[in-house]
Amino acid sequence: MLRRASLCFCLLLASLTPARADDAGPLAIDVGHTLASPGATSASGAKEFQLNLGLARHIRAALAAQGAHEVVMVNEDGRIGGLLARPAAAAAAGSRLLLSIHHDSAQPRYLRERTIGGQKRLYTDRFHGFSLFVSAKSAQYGESVRFARLLGAALLAQGMTPTLHHAEPIPGEGRTLLDPQIGLYRFDDLVVLRHAQMPAVLLEAGVILNPADEERVTAPEGRQQIAQAVAEALDAWGSGARADEASGPAEAVGQGPPLPPDWPPARGNGHAVAAVQQPAPVAGPTVAPGPQ
Repeated sequence: MLRRASLCFCLLLASLTPARADDAGPLAIDVGHTLASPGATSASGAKEFQLNLGLARHIRAALAAQGAHEVVMVNEDGRIGGLLARPAAAAAAGSRLLLSIHHDSAQPRYLRERTIGGQKRLYTDRFHGFSLFVSAKSAQYGESVRFARLLGAALLAQGMTPTLHHAEPIPGEGRTLLDPQIGLYRFDDLVVLRHAQMPAVLLEAGVILNPADEERVTAPEGRQQIAQAVAEALDAWGSGARADEASGPAEAVGQGPPLPPDWPPARGNGHAVAAVQQPAPVAGPTVAPGPQ
């Protein structure tokens, strides 16, 4: 399985260019949200910040085990002062790349209610999958897109699928879809990306309001798939590789390709998500909540 995934990933890589000078320095992994403002609540009731923290730590541990990539964590204690402090912390650490870790949700119109353990929980089975975001207002947009394409290709090679629901023209969505093959969007005013001085990409690992997707991306196996994809993308990015650009260069896409003809997708759209055992909740930092 791993050999087949690696082969598929290699087939998605095109020509190589000379290595760049910007591949020196650590990878900054930004843990999305905070203790005080924990983000979305999953289908099982977990807070997004804790899931972001668990995945970020898993990626750090996997990269450390490989010994090839230095990592600096941003907002590991959940008490960072504000959004601008995130890219500032990455810059202060001399980071060559910023990867912001998040887990995804959906608009209220698509949520339904169910009862788990006597508590009502919101969920959806309409959307699942990962998505990637870049900002054209960032200092290194081209390199951000290059890494995002490599990461998207590596996630596909791990058997993961992208979600296109952020491109739907409704309030709260309507994002520019740069590449539907890898769920790559342009969202210029995301503060963390816009103010980053280094290449910066935001990863939504999965739709945690979807019960099956939550189980998959929060299980150790799912986190390892994502960590492996990050490692492969870092290796390829550092060597100057470019992923195949099915939609053409990002700067030439404009508002992005049209949505699929069957948009919006119906429930039970045939994209099965393997369910695996739910791991124990990630213990949060033993500090009092701080400001957003």
